[in-house]
Amino acid sequence: MIIRKCDNMAIFSILNGIVILIFAFIGWALCAAVMGIGMKTTSRNRALIIHAIAAPIIFIGLSLIYFSFFNFTTPLATAIIFVVFIILMDIIVVALLINKSFEMFKSIIGTWIPFILIFTATYLTGLYLIK
Repeated sequence: MIIRKCDNMAIFSILNGIVILIFAFIGWALCAAVMGIGMKTTSRNRALIIHAIAAPIIFIGLSLIYFSFFNFTTPLATAIIFVVFIILMDIIVVALLINKSFEMFKSIIGTWIPFILIFTATYLTGLYLIK
């Protein structure tokens, strides 16, 4: 089972969903801040490398808090939710609204490596904490 049963009442399920989406949004916003500051202060390539390093660190920190205090979903479900949320936000906000291009998705270091590292960091942090 991917989603843990917390309570049978629908209101708790909605609140649980909101909590995990807030964590995903905070992680996405922090990663966006790293990229924004990096693009203003250094070269594009350095900003992408810094982002690729910072992204899993950010999500390890968020996952430590999430799994320690909330833990509504399994590590696998949490990692999937986080990455899907980030991909959707990158498509809607960054690619469509800001860049007006999907060019960013051609960059392995700019998108795909951070997605993989965020998934892995979240999943492994969750596995470690729920033992």
